[in-house]
Amino acid sequence: MPLFPFRVRHAALLLALLVPPTAHATPATAPIVSIRMFAFAPASLTVAPGTTVTWTNSDDDPHTVTAEDKSFHSAALDTGGRFSFTFTRTGTFGYYCSLHPHMTGKIVVTAG
Repeated sequence: MPLFPFRVRHAALLLALLVPPTAHATPATAPIVSIRMFAFAPASLTVAPGTTVTWTNSDDDPHTVTAEDKSFHSAALDTGGRFSFTFTRTGTFGYYCSLHPHMTGKIVVTAG
């Protein structure tokens, strides 16, 4: 029986034990705000900078997601429609539905 296959397997095992594994970040679940029964749920959400928030319309009526400071604005979202926005700076971002202004919510972006 040749020794070569044993040495190759031995070297591969030794290499696997000595070389640290590459770190792979597991992405956190992206926050989702549901639109249902003419309300945003949750009405307030706190996230870190760089987080993408997705709004999903579960109502039978169309809705929008419009920032009070006009930093983001969706088109009218029909049932099942989605809108996403990435928050890159800290602060509190109030928003509302431009079709139903009594519908309000806020995203609080804090570092750390």
